[in-house]
Amino acid sequence: MKKIGILGGVGWASTVDYYRAIAKGSGAFFEAQGARSPLPVPPITIESVTQAHTRSLRGTPGDEASWAAFDAVFRAAMLTLENAGCDFALMASNTPHTRLHAIRRGVNIPIVSILDEAAKATAATGATSALVLGTAVTMQATNYAESLASHDITSNDRLADPEIAEMQAMIDDDFYSGGSDKARDRLLAFCKRHATPDTAILLACTELPLAFPDHIDDVSFRAEGFLFVNPSAAHVAAALNLALSDEKAATASGRTTGESP
Repeated sequence: MKKIGILGGVGWASTVDYYRAIAKGSGAFFEAQGARSPLPVPPITIESVTQAHTRSLRGTPGDEASWAAFDAVFRAAMLTLENAGCDFALMASNTPHTRLHAIRRGVNIPIVSILDEAAKATAATGATSALVLGTAVTMQATNYAESLASHDITSNDRLADPEIAEMQAMIDDDFYSGGSDKARDRLLAFCKRHATPDTAILLACTELPLAFPDHIDDVSFRAEGFLFVNPSAAHVAAALNLALSDEKAATASGRTTGESP
C-alpha cells in the first residue's frame, strides 16, 4: 500500500473524519477480498497545522504577495510529509486549495486536489449547475467555478458579502466541533434561499458534511429535497484509489491481495 500524507488541523473535526473514512474504506476493500480482522489500513502520516495561526495569515483575494506567509506554512507542512516518506498527500480542507498552485511549488510528491475530485463527482450526478458553499475564502475565489466549468457545469454567481459572512459564521459557530441538529437546520435554510432541487450543492467546507451523518461517506446524495455533493468523500475515494492501486490491480488480475506478481 502507498503511504498517505494528510495535512490536517483546519479544522480538527474534519481531520479526524478523513482518517476514519480512509480506514473504513480500506477495511471495506480488504474485507471484500476475504481478509480477516484486523483489516489493513494504508500507512498514514498526519501533519497538523494550527488553524488559529493559518487564518491570521490569510491574504487578500487577487493579491498574490499577500498570501506568501500562508502559502509558506502549508508548503512546509507538505515538505514534512514528503520527508516522512509519504507517496502522495492531500489537504483535509477546502480553503487552502485556493492556494494549491503556490503550495505545490518545490513539493515533489503529488497533492490530490479536492477541487478536481469534487468537479468529477458533480459531473457524475448529471447536474449542470452548482452552488458552492464553504468558507469566505472558498466562496470568494473562482477555483471551484473553474474546475466545475471544465466539466460543463455552471457555478453560482458570487454571493453577496453578507451571505458569505453568514456561511463563514455558520461554519465557525455551528460546525467547528462537529454537526448538530441546529447546524443542519441552519444550513438547510441557507440552501432553500439559494438553490433549486436540480442544483448540485457542494458542501465545500470539510465540516459541512457533518450535518448529514447518515451520508458522511457518500460522494453524492439527496436530502431534504436537495442534491448534495460531498467533496471530502470524493477526496477520500481518490486517496484510497491511489493508496490501494497495487492491491486493486492484483485483484483485477486474479491474484490474491498481498500476493507477489
